[in-house]
Formats: sequence, C-alpha cells, structure tokens
Amino acid sequence: MKEKFGFIKNLKISRFLMLTVAGIVNAFGITLFLSPVKLYDSGISGTSMLLAQVTPEWMTLSIFLIILNIPLFLYGLKKQGPEFTVYAIFTVMIYSVVAWLITDVLPIDVSIASPLAGTDLLLCALFGGLISGVGSGLAIKFGGAMDGIEVMAVIFAKKLGITVGTFVMMYNVVLYIVCGFVIDSWILPLYSIVTYGAALKTVDFLVEGISRSKSAMIVTAHPKKVSDALFEEFDTGMTMINALGGYSKSEVTMIYFVVNRFQITKMKDIVHRIDPRAYITISEVADVFKSNN
Repeated sequence: MKEKFGFIKNLKISRFLMLTVAGIVNAFGITLFLSPVKLYDSGISGTSMLLAQVTPEWMTLSIFLIILNIPLFLYGLKKQGPEFTVYAIFTVMIYSVVAWLITDVLPIDVSIASPLAGTDLLLCALFGGLISGVGSGLAIKFGGAMDGIEVMAVIFAKKLGITVGTFVMMYNVVLYIVCGFVIDSWILPLYSIVTYGAALKTVDFLVEGISRSKSAMIVTAHPKKVSDALFEEFDTGMTMINALGGYSKSEVTMIYFVVNRFQITKMKDIVHRIDPRAYITISEVADVFKSNN
C-alpha cells in the first residue's frame, strides 16, 4: 500500500497553485469568448461544448468536461504515471468548477454574446484561442493537462503509425466536421479552426519559449579551433564525435552543439570563418535538460 501511494510525496503545492491558475485562465477564455457565440474549442473541451448545446439544459459544459476527461486520464494512468494523472484531473476539475461559476453563479451574462467582444466572431475566435491556449500551455508546463485527447494521442498515435500532433489534428478535424453537420452551418466550425490555430501557437510559445533551442551538427577538419571559438563566443559546452567520411574515408570530427534561434547566424559565421568547407546541419530540439550537479 505504501508503494502504491508513494508518488504522493512527489506532488508539489507550487504545481497545484499554477495548475489552478491554468484552469481559471482556460475557463475564462472558453466561457467569456467561445461559448457565448457557440464557437468550439479543440479536443474534449470542444466536444463537451457541442454536447452541451444538443443535450438538455442541465447537461452543462462543466458536467461533460468531467464525464469525458477523467476516464481518459485514468485510462492513461499506466502510460503517464500517477503524478501526471492527479495533476491533470485536478486541472480539469478547476476548469470545470470555474466554468460553472462564470456561467451559472456570477452575475455575468454570457448567454448570447461575449461580455468583452460582443458577437464579433473573429475577435472571439482569436482571443478565446489565445486565452485558452495560455491555460493549456500553463497546464502542460507545470505537469498537468487540460484535455484527455492529448493523453489518448500519446497512447495510440504510435500504434497507428502517426505523430501525436497528427492524431490530435485528425480528432479536431473530425470534431469540426461533425459540428458543421449538427448545427447545419460551416461558419462557426471554420472560425473554430482559427481558435484552434491561435491556441496551438500560444501553447507552443508558453511551453517552448521564444528562444526554442536548435541542435547543430558540425562536420569539420578543424574541430579544436571551431570548438574553442564557439566556447569563447557562447560560453557553453559541446560534444565532439569521431566519424569517418563516407566518400573520402578520411577521419573527421562532428561537433554537437545546442544554440537558440538567435545564435544560429553567428554560429555559422564563426564555423565557416575557421573552416569554409565545414558541413552544418540544424535540427529542432524539443527540450534541453541540464544536470544541477
């Protein structure tokens, strides 16, 4: 029993506080901008919004968020681990409760128009996507999640031979097509795609930051001079790998070096100043983890 619940000691109050903020922010974006004009969020949140529109009035957005999300998080428990599952369920509960407070308790009229953007669909789509994206990005950044579809994507995407992003996108495409048929109009689903795009970019910005890292593989005949020059300029380490030229069969050295997007041009100038024939490839890096020791 002690081993089964041993993960509890790893849960952090600071993360719960930030996930509370994430849930509140997401609820504001959805209930103040999207729901009033019947635009749709992505994933389970969007599915819940559609179901809330076509079911009896007592079946609210908040109820569907809990009914649909929590089983998915529990299903992904083995894959994602208990800490993530606790954080994710907590985030969805906050999102659900705050959404209920805004729509049913607080003196805010969100029945026919956004209190802030009126009935302007473009403004509602952009700001709804931006604000909900901030909520989702904070949830991911602090170890939780706002949507069970992301968990299903991690579990099933590899089995289907597609990427996680493709799985989520396919789900949303199907969702928006279903929305179009259900409400017999394509205007709102099309604007909802704008919402999805704004939210996606916001999540990327929050999770990865403006200075997203790039990895450089540098093949050079002057590894010592190149590595010394890069270290002097950027004051960061690198890895040197011995290799064999495929055509020349001569020994070369590859330098593995991580920079941010603003340093790429300077890095290339330094390398080619020392070795004009150096071969450089640049790749995206999702995350960089450094030891504290």
